[in-house]
Amino acid sequence: MNAGTEHTQPSTSNYQPVHAADIQAAQAKISSVIEPTPLQYCPRLSQQYEADIYLKREDLQDVRSYKIRGAYYNISRLSDTQRASGVVAASAGNHAQGVAYACRAMGIQGKIFVPKPTPKQKRDRILVHGGDFVELVVTGNTFDEAAEAARADAAERGATMIEPFDARDTVIGQGTVAAEILAQLTGLGRELDTIMVPVGGGGLLGGIVSYVADMSPRTAVVGVEPSGAASLHAALEHGSPVTLTDIDPFVDGAAVKRIGEFPFEVIEHNQGRTHLLRADEGAVCTEMLALYQNEGIIAEPAGALSVAGLAGMKIQPGSTVVCVISGGNNDVLRYAEVMERSLVHRGLKHYFLVNFPQEPGQLRTFLTDILGEDDDIVLFEYLKKNNRETGAALVGIELTRASDLEPLLERMADSVIECRQLKPGTPEYEFIVAG
Repeated sequence: MNAGTEHTQPSTSNYQPVHAADIQAAQAKISSVIEPTPLQYCPRLSQQYEADIYLKREDLQDVRSYKIRGAYYNISRLSDTQRASGVVAASAGNHAQGVAYACRAMGIQGKIFVPKPTPKQKRDRILVHGGDFVELVVTGNTFDEAAEAARADAAERGATMIEPFDARDTVIGQGTVAAEILAQLTGLGRELDTIMVPVGGGGLLGGIVSYVADMSPRTAVVGVEPSGAASLHAALEHGSPVTLTDIDPFVDGAAVKRIGEFPFEVIEHNQGRTHLLRADEGAVCTEMLALYQNEGIIAEPAGALSVAGLAGMKIQPGSTVVCVISGGNNDVLRYAEVMERSLVHRGLKHYFLVNFPQEPGQLRTFLTDILGEDDDIVLFEYLKKNNRETGAALVGIELTRASDLEPLLERMADSVIECRQLKPGTPEYEFIVAG
């Protein structure tokens, strides 16, 4: 599966668990290059959930994500022969930056494959970190398609594939996040009750749960997946990793069709202390905006997953909870979509197909008799059809309060103007609105 890699291959027939000692050895190896990130107390979330909530700021890494840990440790373990043959990686952007950073730091040639939806900001950062030591290839519509192309290239050229999550050394490297957290909390005189971990391919969750199992066995480890790409949920239901047919690529750092084989084994061996949640993409967007507006944190979608998962938890009052802010590589051009998804999720933005009778004053009637005093029309696309007695319009309405929807629907039902609500998740909504 991972052609060209000698020491990092997962094996379902010869499972090698990860222990705290492995992670501590990795921490010692990478500590001269990768400095600990802050553990930041969050007054807002602490007050909201009546607990002591801390944010592990992996978005403050040099490459703006935790991925540098696994990538650097993995590459540092290569033999001289492997280094001379170069490395290949596939990534949605963050792992690629870690690989690029490591290639430049160690003088190793790398070829990095990213899918087409990867934000330009991430592509540019890959080239900045790698310089002349990396070649960037943009291919495929998903991470999985890019990974397939990367593995084929590695096999053809005899290069080493540096897996973003499905490799033991990568998992060990990511586990250093937990080692830092426990040390930082010890310095504060606290114990870790719950840790919220974003889940894509499972490498970070696998590393963290492995360390916690040995060093803080009473800690609850909560993995949070995006609802539109819940590959770990699917694997646990099936009993082994399965490939999802379709995923929502919005949470690009965690939008993986298939959980990694090795991380899945680690997680399966730790099911007693691992809990799993799903977070709607709209909820992720809401938390991205809240982190930016309140804490000044520019989190990418996957970086806000852990915080979005808090809403699905029954948090013990006064307990100590850590949310891993896994990355901050977010393209500012995406904020229009972030705002849109957040408003829809919060029930403040709705779309309707409105058929206006072709009579004078119908639009005025809509504005005065249907639209509420505090409601705003934020989208109006009117199409006048020939040989039709009605004209259809796509109308987007933003409410001040989610509770204003029911009165709006009642006024629509009482009107002679035909109005039909388009609901998220339906084919017509995706075709007309999202498309």
